[in-house]
Amino acid sequence: MSAILLVDDHPIVLQGCRTLLEATGASVLTAATLPAGYRTALRHKPAVAVIDLAFPGRDLAGLTLLRRLQARLPRTRCLVFSMHADPGLVARALEAGALGYVLKDAPASDLIQAVERVRAGRPYLDGTLAAEVALLRSDPRRQMLGRMSPRERRILVLLAEGRSYTAIAGDLSVSYKTVTNACAALRQRLGLGTLTELTHFAVQHARDLA
Repeated sequence: MSAILLVDDHPIVLQGCRTLLEATGASVLTAATLPAGYRTALRHKPAVAVIDLAFPGRDLAGLTLLRRLQARLPRTRCLVFSMHADPGLVARALEAGALGYVLKDAPASDLIQAVERVRAGRPYLDGTLAAEVALLRSDPRRQMLGRMSPRERRILVLLAEGRSYTAIAGDLSVSYKTVTNACAALRQRLGLGTLTELTHFAVQHARDLA
C-alpha cells in the first residue's frame, strides 16, 4: 500500500494525525517543512499528500507545494488539512490541485474519510464549505476575495469598520498615498466606481474577509 505523507509544521498535529491514520493500517510519512515535504514526496511517491497551507514566515505557502506536487507527481492526490475555512482560500486550493479540503477542527473521523476518498480519486469537501465555494464561484466579485493579498483584505476590513484613509494608513504603517492607490486598484478590479461602493462591498463581504 502506498504511503500517506503528512506535511505540517506543528509536531502535535503531525503526531496526532500519524497515530490516527496508522490505526487504519496506513503507512504514514511526515515532514515538518515545505522543502522536506517536497523531497519526501519525490522520494517515496505517496498515494496521498495531506498538506497544511500556512507555514511560519511563508503565508499560504502550502499552495505552492500543491502546485509543485501536481506538476511532478500527478498520481499523488493532495488533501488540504487547514484551520482556514475561508471559501476563497478553499477555491484557491482546489485550483492549485487539491482533490479535497478538510478543516482541523473537524471530527477525527472526517480526516480518515477524506483521506480514503481522496486516495480513491474522489473529491472531498465538507457540505457547508462546498455550498460556500459554489456560491463564491457564482459571484465573480466575491471570488476575487480569495485572490487578494493580506494587505488588500485588511484594507477592506478597515473600510467596513468605517475607518478613514488616514486611520487605515496608520493601522498598516504605510503612507496615505499607498492606501489611496490600493483602494483605487481594488475599485478597478471589482468594477466599482466610488469609495462608497467599495466600502459597501467590504461591509457586504465582511464575514468572508474575517
